[in-house]
Amino acid sequence: MSAETTTRMDSGPGHMSLVEHLGELRTRIMRSVYAVALGALVAWFLYQPIFDLLLGPLRETAPNEQLRQTLLATDPLTGFQIRIRLTTYTGIMFAMPMILWQIWKFVAPGLYDNEKRYGVVFITIGTALFAAGAAIAFWTMPAALTFLQEIGGEGNFTEFYTPEKYLRLIVYMMLAFGLGFEFPLIVTTLNFVGAVSTDTLRRIRRYVIVIVAVFVAVATPSGDPISMLALTVPMIGLYEVAIVIGRVRDKRKRKAEKEDV
Repeated sequence: MSAETTTRMDSGPGHMSLVEHLGELRTRIMRSVYAVALGALVAWFLYQPIFDLLLGPLRETAPNEQLRQTLLATDPLTGFQIRIRLTTYTGIMFAMPMILWQIWKFVAPGLYDNEKRYGVVFITIGTALFAAGAAIAFWTMPAALTFLQEIGGEGNFTEFYTPEKYLRLIVYMMLAFGLGFEFPLIVTTLNFVGAVSTDTLRRIRRYVIVIVAVFVAVATPSGDPISMLALTVPMIGLYEVAIVIGRVRDKRKRKAEKEDV
C-alpha cells in the first residue's frame, strides 16, 4: 500500500461517525446561509442597478413604448416584495464562491493530500462556470421573450408584465443555467473522491444525456427551444470534459502506483 493511500485512509472521512458527518454538514450549510445573507445585504444597496440590468432584455424586446418603460404593479406591497426576493436571489449569486468553498471543505477529507491543494482551482472554476451559465441565460433572454411573445399569435394579446412574473422568469433562468453549469464540476468531484469511476461515467453517458434533457426542460421556465439548447449543449459538452479529466487523472494515478511498487 502506498504512502499516499495510507495518508488518505488515515485522514479520510471514514473515521468520522454519522453524527460527526451531520454536524460537519450542518456547519457548512449554516456558513453558506450566512454568506447568502451577507450577499443579500450587499444586493440591497445595489438594488436599483441590478433591477435596471435585469430589465434590459424586456426593454430590448418590448412590443410597445409603455411596456418598455415600466412593469405593472397590482399590489401596494409589490415593490417591497420584489426587493426582498431580488436581493435574496442576488445574494445567492454573490455567495456562490463561499458556497463552493463550503462544499469543497466538506468533501476534501476524502481526497488525497496532493489533491486537497486544488481547492482554489475548484472555487475559481465553479464560480466561473456559474457566472458563465448566468450570463448565457441573460444573453438568450431576449430571444426567449421574443419567442414567447410571438408563439401566441402576433397582435392577439396586449402585453403588460407584472414584476413578479418577469423577474421570476429571468432570475430563475439565470439560477438554473448557473447551477446547470456546475454539473460537470460535481461529476469531477465525485470522480476525485472515488464515488464514481471514469469508466462508469463513460458507460452511463446515454442516460446522462436523457437526464440533462429532462433537467433542462424542467429548469428553464420559458420553455423556448433557444434557451433549452443553450443550456443542454454546454452541459453535455462539459460532461465530456469531466470524462477527459477523469481519464487524465486515472493515468496519473496508475503511474504513481507503479512508481510506489
